[in-house]
Amino acid sequence: MKNARQVVALISRIPANALLCTVLSAMAITGYSGNARADAAAVQCDADNGGIILPGGFCAVVVADNLGETRHIAVNANGDVYARLREKQPGGSIVALRDTDGDGRADRTEYFGREDGGTGLEIHNGYLYYSTTVTVHRVRLTDGDLVPQAEPQTIVAELPQQHSHAAKSLALDDAGHLYVNIGAPSNSCQKQDRVIRSPGMDPCPLLEQHAGVWRFDANKTGQTQARDGYRFSTGSRNLVALDWNPLTGNLYAAQHGRDQLAQNWGYPELEGAVLPAEEVFRIQDGDNFGWPYAYYDYVRQQKLLMPEYGGDGKIVGRAAGFKMPIAAFPGHWGPNDLVFYTGTQFPLQYRGGMFIVFHGSWNRAPLPQDGYKVMFVPFDGDEPLPLKQTFANGFKGRERLENRAGTRFRPTGLAVGPDGSLYISEDKTGRIWRVVYKGGG
Repeated sequence: MKNARQVVALISRIPANALLCTVLSAMAITGYSGNARADAAAVQCDADNGGIILPGGFCAVVVADNLGETRHIAVNANGDVYARLREKQPGGSIVALRDTDGDGRADRTEYFGREDGGTGLEIHNGYLYYSTTVTVHRVRLTDGDLVPQAEPQTIVAELPQQHSHAAKSLALDDAGHLYVNIGAPSNSCQKQDRVIRSPGMDPCPLLEQHAGVWRFDANKTGQTQARDGYRFSTGSRNLVALDWNPLTGNLYAAQHGRDQLAQNWGYPELEGAVLPAEEVFRIQDGDNFGWPYAYYDYVRQQKLLMPEYGGDGKIVGRAAGFKMPIAAFPGHWGPNDLVFYTGTQFPLQYRGGMFIVFHGSWNRAPLPQDGYKVMFVPFDGDEPLPLKQTFANGFKGRERLENRAGTRFRPTGLAVGPDGSLYISEDKTGRIWRVVYKGGG
């Protein structure tokens, strides 16, 4: 859980007559230093919202641009923004941003981090946690310092080195646990990966070290997967989008579904373009979501047997034994991050709901490419409501996109700031937006 969310979630539950004391206490606990003074009313939105489309009443400002391939992001309790970079820049593999004059735009940009680039990034209990493709580190954030002065600690080492699905996304709970996604280095566990009609390995040996979420001690250094990792869940192809919901105390994720049902197995082209679904999971200890033996068909609303294991688009078979998603989206959209809205700035219908950012597709032919957007899923307590809506769009920069190379932006990260603003990152040009609610929509 991000530090900024701790403060906002706490405040939202407090009676008005106790609010001031609580705010002051929360600021002291989380290290608020007053460095970023902009709240939603002070933010000077861009005339075109920085090139994106938002619902009525919302607007956006470009916090910073041309940063490098910005992946996951986090916002500290003082408003400082941190972004993980896929590839290391000359100054480092993490970029830190600060707005000192209150207009919503960063006027200080600093790079740090000698480790390789990566995707995962979270702020938790005063530490910045971040991952490479094979390690997880943390560094203490000190009050007043934009760039950490302490030496980083290696929390987990020797994670699997992978040629695909290598991003190690992170989540942390309130009980001292660190959750790490380890994706499957394969499309569907075929004997020959992505080769036409190559059968699946049965049982799939990749499940031993991949295709699941592993749990570690968030405060212990020098851990390894083999010695200290606990396999919390299995049967997930790749969960780049991973988040702990502090309001309900559960772990959630969205999966990149498998590719090439049409190209490799002769499914109708239109089915291959939209299936299988991108699944959203509520993850509990011991869950098995079925990869590589099953996929989810959101039209039929059931798990079906993968063709590598005898499926034909209709057979259920052993797919019936795996846990179902709580929500689903069309295939190949590429969910890359999710965050629960714990703020109070946005209207009531957004509070407690889930934002999901989709990185965009590459293999939806003969249909145009899709994804490239931020969706919102309202929740009633711990359950999603069937009222999904597009929240932020326009990242493609054009109405119809035939090739992903032609997209303007590829959104990839989300974070909620201390005042309830929503931050969005993208990794094609390295832009970060801050979305605020001004009312009147």
